[in-house]
Amino acid sequence: MLIQSSGLSKVKDSVTEKIFLGNQPNAELMAILAVYFVQGILGLSRLAISFFLKDELLLSPVQVSALLGAAFLPWMIKPMFGFISDGLPIFGYRRRPYLILSGILGTVSWVSLATIVHTSWAAGVAIALSSLSVAISDVIVDSLVVERARGESQAKAGSLQSLCWGISAIGGLITAYFSGLLLQYFTTRTVFWITALFPLIVSGAAWLIAESPVSKDAKDTNHTNSLTIKHQLSQLRQALSQKTIWLPTVFIFIWQATPSADSAFFYFTTNELHFEPEFLGRVHLVTSFASLAGVWIFQRFLKNIPFRVIFAWSAVLSSILGMTMLLLVTHTNRLLGIDDHWFSLGDSLILSVMGKIAFMQVMVLAARLCPSGVEATLFALLMSVFNLGGSVSHAFGALITYWLGITATNFDLLWLLVLITNLSTLLPLPFVNWLPGADEDKIQTPKDEQQLFMPNLMSKSVSKEPEPEVVE
Repeated sequence: MLIQSSGLSKVKDSVTEKIFLGNQPNAELMAILAVYFVQGILGLSRLAISFFLKDELLLSPVQVSALLGAAFLPWMIKPMFGFISDGLPIFGYRRRPYLILSGILGTVSWVSLATIVHTSWAAGVAIALSSLSVAISDVIVDSLVVERARGESQAKAGSLQSLCWGISAIGGLITAYFSGLLLQYFTTRTVFWITALFPLIVSGAAWLIAESPVSKDAKDTNHTNSLTIKHQLSQLRQALSQKTIWLPTVFIFIWQATPSADSAFFYFTTNELHFEPEFLGRVHLVTSFASLAGVWIFQRFLKNIPFRVIFAWSAVLSSILGMTMLLLVTHTNRLLGIDDHWFSLGDSLILSVMGKIAFMQVMVLAARLCPSGVEATLFALLMSVFNLGGSVSHAFGALITYWLGITATNFDLLWLLVLITNLSTLLPLPFVNWLPGADEDKIQTPKDEQQLFMPNLMSKSVSKEPEPEVVE
């Protein structure tokens, strides 16, 4: 019996160490991982959204780019969701009710897309609501991770974040190929019906979150909330008044706000190159594998490398690799005897790896700096500026696309759009010193809230946060 018990214990320890990266697999951890898994699996609708806007609503590349830019709005105001969650508990709870509501909202939005949406305005509202659902659940689950990760030892730093985003990548991996395959046999609205089931998992998982009421005395609830909100405002004001905080924030915006050619390029690959949804699903499969590889590479090799170094190299490599798209849009690859499909993969794999590595690095720093009581607000603040820049990026991309006369059938100047967007990724490099150097990266977990607002807060705010799952 002792030998058998010892054997089971070793297996359990091995599973905990190898699969869960040292984190105890209790019910609450399963709930947290379920939410991240759903965030990844919602990628099932990515191609369906793009084809729905292009083929059923007959929108132009400029209109699609503008609409998807608007869908970023919930991700731009993520701090507000964190502020509400931290300061305005529902029935005394700050996390669980908001997760339940976010799941219900997500299901309603996808059901709407599957049934009653027939105009671009209605589509914009429904997509924004689905994005809002993911943004709220993301803020809440991130705050739960922050609360638990702040107590990690230096040896385990980043293990919980790596586990969570690895699970999200697995979710994306599972649905990547099927996102295109389903469109070969079913309509986009059928895919929306299937997608509507997944947010309900978030609502169900919320009940497994171990959370104590903020206040058991209903008479003191309003007073407690008032004090909490004042405390949050005081901490946020103190943080944002520091130059070493707002400089990296501006840098984030500059980096992410460079124009994007995504919408125009999607029209090119489908209308000009006639790529089928099934093949585009394969492309998503490759990028999902790359994201998972990025999580592993970060956890294994890169946790201690300064983010300034990672960013500089990723920006240069991204720009160089992106230039290979010029061969595709000018059909030069055909003269070289290279099939279009190989070029469609392009820089997707490497960019996904670099993006996930950068994102993991900022997650670790943010988790170790967020003070108790305002985890959701400050952590969301670290990400929201990135998404604000993403919206501006889509707007700039739409504007340049319009100026160049690129439409659903005219791609004569697409090469110039690709050139502009790739060169623009180098624009933030002169400002890279606004980020901390190597000597500022090694930040220990603070012992009290006053230390949390030392000049290193937000020092690695330049994250590669995944776009909302509803956009392509």
